[in-house]
Amino acid sequence: MNFLKMLIGLPVIIIILIFAFVNNDLATFNFWPFYIEITVTQSVAIVILILLGFILGKIDSWMSYSPLRRELRYHKKENKKLNKEHVKLTEQVSSLQGDIVNLKEEAEEIKSQVPKPTIKERLARLFGKSEK
Repeated sequence: MNFLKMLIGLPVIIIILIFAFVNNDLATFNFWPFYIEITVTQSVAIVILILLGFILGKIDSWMSYSPLRRELRYHKKENKKLNKEHVKLTEQVSSLQGDIVNLKEEAEEIKSQVPKPTIKERLARLFGKSEK
């Protein structure tokens, strides 16, 4: 992108400078409400006016993007807040997964301690008869 800017901008700057320095006649500028007159060559006036236009364009561009910069700051703050919440929730999930593993191990221990029912007990439960 910088190469493209240079490719377009450099010839434009060269043309403006050639135009400015070819016009060496004197120009008188009258600043009306202050009764001030300035006499300079046209080349100096052209260069100053081009620079003034460039500066005003940059200021206008900066001011027009201020809502976008404000939104960007807001989204950065939201992103930081959500990242902190994400880290907290990730820690909670990992601790809960550890609890699940512990509970499964405890269930296996309890299951191993309970004696297996015999076939007779299974059939009795299946057909609704209970042994006494």
